[in-house]
Amino acid sequence: MMLFIKLLLAHLLGDFVLQSGKWVKDKEQKKYRSYSLYLHGLIHFLLILLITWQSSFILPALLIAIVHVVIDILKLMLQNERNKRVWFFADQFLHIIVLIVVVWYIDGSEFFSKASTDHLLIIATGLVILLTPASFAIRIILSKWTPSTAFKTDKIETPSLLQAGMVIGYLERILVFIFILSNQWAAIGFLVTAKSVFRFSDLRLGQDRKLTEYILIGTLLSFSIAIVTGLITLTAMHY
Repeated sequence: MMLFIKLLLAHLLGDFVLQSGKWVKDKEQKKYRSYSLYLHGLIHFLLILLITWQSSFILPALLIAIVHVVIDILKLMLQNERNKRVWFFADQFLHIIVLIVVVWYIDGSEFFSKASTDHLLIIATGLVILLTPASFAIRIILSKWTPSTAFKTDKIETPSLLQAGMVIGYLERILVFIFILSNQWAAIGFLVTAKSVFRFSDLRLGQDRKLTEYILIGTLLSFSIAIVTGLITLTAMHY
């Protein structure tokens, strides 16, 4: 289990935390000719070696990095504006499958081992999921109803802080995660209520049903991801 957790953490850091938007645009424009694509693969290779901290893992790490680049090329060649959301999740699914296959090939019994459970590493992986990866997933899902094309938001004149929505999302998911690990489910209900109260005035002033639905979907997605991640983390810690 712990080897898979380490590889998953390396994947999340490499694919989301350490990959800039500039790199993503460069890959989408130049595809397999993009230097960012191969630098991205190199970062994955180095992260795997750093997190696993095993010199004997060089060949598996190289294999994972190469296959990662191949999958990314496949996605870049086949995706377009219409199927971009589908390919985002298909790409992540294929990367996770590769990690599972590698761990299973090295030692299939490792998935069922309880001897070396590192709670801190499991919690760290859960927290990383709730930051950039969760934000990307929510953004991809909500991109079908972008404010600029689906509805107008100029009825609400109150300006907002730079990237405030992203920070709020990070904080609410981390708080839900902490509450679940602490078995404080009532606090999650309080958090949902508090956010609803603060959002109510904006929605009332906007008087826009589409805006209300857009914010509601985003909020429910954010809380759902946090709850599911918290439950999976608890299961992994007590497995």
